[in-house]
Amino acid sequence: MKYMMLMQFSGQMQDALPPIDTWPVDDVQAHIQFMRDTNEKLVEAGELVDAQGLAAPDQARIVRAGEGGAAVVTDGPFPETKEFLVGYWIIDCDSTERAVDLAAYVSAAPGPGGKPLNMPIELRQVMSVASSEEL
Repeated sequence: MKYMMLMQFSGQMQDALPPIDTWPVDDVQAHIQFMRDTNEKLVEAGELVDAQGLAAPDQARIVRAGEGGAAVVTDGPFPETKEFLVGYWIIDCDSTERAVDLAAYVSAAPGPGGKPLNMPIELRQVMSVASSEEL
């Protein structure tokens, strides 16, 4: 089963945690190495489908189809935004329990001083389309 693990960041976390660009260099390096090591372990286990970090929300654009299907683009984020997505993993594992375990592991990525961040990780199963034989 495929799952998407969505790494969220919130204003609440921002209030409790200094921005990553102010962390000591060693702490930033440890955090990034944790993410790299996690991805390697998922590759070795045959569970990694994709993983990406995302640009800051100030680079986000909201796109809607306007008149005649033309793109209407507005900047983001918006001041009322309380949470935003900072990265994701798509994993393919044997059970929901395994996906939950992986999400908990990622949640504990190290922050300043090596202390676990305990970030919220949204876990959602990827929908699959039934084959024509199943219909």
